Amino acid sequence: MEDLTERQKFILSLVVHEFTRTAAPIGSQNLVSQFHLDMSSATVRNEMAVLTERGYLRQPHTSAGRVPTEEGYRYFVGRLLRETQLPDAARRTIAHQFYQSRQDVSQWTRLAASVLAVQSRGASVVTAPRTEQLQVRHLELIATRGRQVLLILVLAGGEVQQRMVLLDEAVSQEQLSALADRLTRALQGLDEASIRAQLGQWTGLEASVVTWVLEELTQAETMAGGEVYMDGVANVLAEPEFSGSEDARRAIELLERRTLLRELLAHSALAHDAGGVQVVIGGEGIWEELRPFSMVLASYGAPGLATGTLGVLGPMRMAYGRTISTVRFLSGLLSDLVAETMVEEIPGSEEVNG
Repeated sequence: MEDLTERQKFILSLVVHEFTRTAAPIGSQNLVSQFHLDMSSATVRNEMAVLTERGYLRQPHTSAGRVPTEEGYRYFVGRLLRETQLPDAARRTIAHQFYQSRQDVSQWTRLAASVLAVQSRGASVVTAPRTEQLQVRHLELIATRGRQVLLILVLAGGEVQQRMVLLDEAVSQEQLSALADRLTRALQGLDEASIRAQLGQWTGLEASVVTWVLEELTQAETMAGGEVYMDGVANVLAEPEFSGSEDARRAIELLERRTLLRELLAHSALAHDAGGVQVVIGGEGIWEELRPFSMVLASYGAPGLATGTLGVLGPMRMAYGRTISTVRFLSGLLSDLVAETMVEEIPGSEEVNG
C-alpha cells in the first residue's frame, strides 16, 4: 500500500464513512458541506482524483462522485480504523443473555448468531464448537417400546448424536441405565481409534452398544463439521447493491458449508488463535463468490480441545468498526463459555491447560 498524506487519509476516511451510510457516490461538495471542512471543494476534488489514480477510490460514472475500491477499504481497515469496543450497556446485556443459556451449547450458538446479526446488521454465521478428535463424554440408553431403545451419545464438544436401535430381547430401563453408566465410565474421553482398539473386551449387549457408539462416531466424523447457525440473511438481501441479485444468495449458501469457513481461517492462520479477528474484503482475490462482500471472522474456544468459528458477511461498505468490535467481544465471550461448560468436562483438559 502506498502511503498517503494526512489530508488524503482524512478524505478517504470521510468517503468510506459517507458511502457506508448512504450507498451513493460521494462528491467533493458533499463532503465540504456535510462535514464543514476548512478547505475548498476544488482541493477536496483534487485529493479525491489522486486517491482515484492510486486505486483507493473509483468513479462509477463520469459525472458521479467517488466510491471506495477494495484497496480503499483495505487501507481504511488496515491503517485508518481505530479500535473500538461495544458500549458497556450492550456488553452487559449480551453477557446476561448468554449467562442464562450457558449450559446449552446449541442455545448459545443460536444466540451468538442472533446477536451478531442484530449488532452488525449483516448475515451472521456461527459454527458449534467441536473437539479436534471426537471423544465420548456421556452415553444414555432409553427404553421406548418393546425392544426399541433410543441411544443418546454426547460428545466432548457438546454435539449430540441419537439413533434408534433394536435389541435382540427387551431389557428394563433399570438395566439399560446401569449399562449406560458402566459404558460412560469406560468410554469417557476416548476417541474412535481408542475404542476400536479395545472392542474385544466387551461381549453380548455391551459389545453391541459399543459398536453402535463407534458407528455414530464415524458418522459424526464424516459430517461437514457440526451445526452451522446463521441469522440476518434478510439484512444482506435487503442492501441496495444486492437488490434483485443472486450474488448474495449464492454467497450465503456457500457459507452454510463449513469447508469455506475452514479455508478462510486456514488462510489467515486464525484457526489456532481464538480471539483474533480477520477481515476478508472482496474475497481477497481467492474466493470469487465473495467478491462483492466483506467478512469479519474469528475463531473461539480452547485450541487443542474445542473450537468454533463465528463471523459476519455483509457488503463491502459494512460498518467495520462496529462489526469488528462485536465479533471480537463475542469471540472472547464464547471462549469463556467453552472453558466453563466443556473444557472442564473433557478428561485431561487440566493437563493441557496447565
